[in-house]
Amino acid sequence: MQSLPRPNPTAIAEAITSLLQACALDLDHKDLARTPQRVASTWVEEFLSGFAMDPAEILGDPVLGEGTTQLVVVRDLPYHGLCPHHLLPYTGRATIAYLPSDKLAGFGRLGDLLACFTRRLPLQERAGNDIVDALMTHLEAQGAGCVMHGQHTCLSIPGNKHGTSVTTSSFRGLLLERPELQATLM
Repeated sequence: MQSLPRPNPTAIAEAITSLLQACALDLDHKDLARTPQRVASTWVEEFLSGFAMDPAEILGDPVLGEGTTQLVVVRDLPYHGLCPHHLLPYTGRATIAYLPSDKLAGFGRLGDLLACFTRRLPLQERAGNDIVDALMTHLEAQGAGCVMHGQHTCLSIPGNKHGTSVTTSSFRGLLLERPELQATLM
C-alpha cells in the first residue's frame, strides 16, 4: 500500500498567513485573528482526514452473511470534500450498494468508507470509483455501486450557476452487468 500524505497543521497555517498577506489583508484585524489556525484545523479535521483512514480497516471484521445474496443499499449518506482543481468545497449525498458474497459490513461503515475517500481532495467521480473498488476488494462483493449527487462551489460560483448539481455513478461486477440492479440506485 502506498504511503498517504500526513497533513501538517503548522505548515498549513503558515501558508494561509502568506495567502492572506498576499491578498493585502490586515492580519491584526480582529476578524482575522487566528484565521490561519482555524483554517488549518478545518482542513486537517474535515477536508484531509480521509488520508488517516484505511478502507481495509473500515471494512475489516465483516459479519458472515451465511448465504445472503440480496442487494444491500444505503441511501442519502452525506459527504463533503474539496475540489482538487480549485480547492473549493463540495457537498452532497451518496447511495452505496453492494451484492455480498458472504461478507457483510455494518451500514455505518459504508458512511465511514464514503468519508475516507471524499476527504482526500478527490474528484467526485474518483471517490465513487474508490468506494466501489474497496467494496469489491475488501468484502469480495459480487458487485458494488455508488451514486453521488453533489453541489460544487467551483461550478456554482463562476457564471452564477447556483443550484447546479452533479451526479456521478460507478458500478463494478454484477451491478455493472445488470441494469435492473443499477436502477435501484438511480
